[in-house]
Amino acid sequence: MDGSLDEPFSAPPKRARIEIIPLIDVIFFLLATFVLFTLSLNRSGGLRLELPAVETSLAREAVGAVTVSITAEGDLAWDQERVSATELTARLQAYQQLEPNPRILLNGDENAPFSIARGVIDEIRKAGIGKILIETRLRPASP
Repeated sequence: MDGSLDEPFSAPPKRARIEIIPLIDVIFFLLATFVLFTLSLNRSGGLRLELPAVETSLAREAVGAVTVSITAEGDLAWDQERVSATELTARLQAYQQLEPNPRILLNGDENAPFSIARGVIDEIRKAGIGKILIETRLRPASP
């Protein structure tokens, strides 16, 4: 070991490394996919109900609209908060005064009493709101 070049050089043992750059790429891909997927969802703010099935349906824009739900038992909800009929009337009037272009999504259970739905539509119109969208689910076309 006199420092000559003829002696074999011994390298330190190699240690395993975790490469983080491919991991970051995968995480960003998953994040972007999740964000795009959630932006494409067309969700309403109402209660989970069994919506009536129809063969024709049009897409609707839920942004800025309030959802009024009618359960199978005839209970009412403003977005996801259960309300009484008098509370619904007061909220409709306040919403009409605050929102320049008020829109209501009527989200009724398939088995909800029609008389209650008719009364809710009447209260919406009395509050001065003319845009009422009725939510349904698309029934597969019969063969």
